[in-house]
Amino acid sequence: MGQGEASARGTTMEGDCLSCIKYLMFVFNFLIFLGGSFLLGVGVWVLVDPTGFREIVAANPLLFTGVYIILGMGGMLFLLGFLGCCGAIRENKCLLLFFFMLILLIFLAELAAAILAFIFREHLTREYFTKELKSHYQGYNNSDVFTSTWNAIMTTFDCCGVNSPEDFKDSLFRLNNQNHMVPEACCQRVLVNGERVYSSQEQCLSGNMMFRYNKGCYSAVVDYFELYIYVAGALAIVVLTIELFAMVFAMCLFRGIQ
Repeated sequence: MGQGEASARGTTMEGDCLSCIKYLMFVFNFLIFLGGSFLLGVGVWVLVDPTGFREIVAANPLLFTGVYIILGMGGMLFLLGFLGCCGAIRENKCLLLFFFMLILLIFLAELAAAILAFIFREHLTREYFTKELKSHYQGYNNSDVFTSTWNAIMTTFDCCGVNSPEDFKDSLFRLNNQNHMVPEACCQRVLVNGERVYSSQEQCLSGNMMFRYNKGCYSAVVDYFELYIYVAGALAIVVLTIELFAMVFAMCLFRGIQ
């Protein structure tokens, strides 16, 4: 009788533990599902908004790319949360296994990205960006991805060159545009009737420091994203920890289902 009671008690405790894991996993994935739905809603709203916000985003390649990143992340989180919720509440081993594999793939992709970022960290130096800018930036060729990206960065962050406008000396841009000291993207803009227009484009292109942006984009971008870099690092650690717990919970629930 003693062994039977101990066995029954152990079975009851195991069942309670399994139920706790199931509901914890459901709540966790329901929050992920809501987050994914919110991101999808924001992305779709920006793309179909009739008030003109879509045109503002489409005019800026960085913002336009960001919208599709938000849509991709939202769709991934939506699917992940849905699979986790259904697999947990229905105790479906197939859905739980698929959820586990999806989380594992995301975790490995993030790990690979972190390793690649560490390996290629020397490509994020001022010297590397300056060399690339001098060699490949064309100024007015919007069909060139490198050039259009740099134009978008300089326009968005009100900056010029990597370190300063002096970066365009002895560059491909100056070789192709000998009468222009800096590209149009470096020229200062002012608000006129709600629109940003050049204050004095001719003076800027001829090299007048008063009508161009003199701060380098490297410093401008680092200053802008300094807080976000630390926040992103902290969030990355939290996300990786949550993903590990999600994989453990999913596998425990998978093995506990009879």
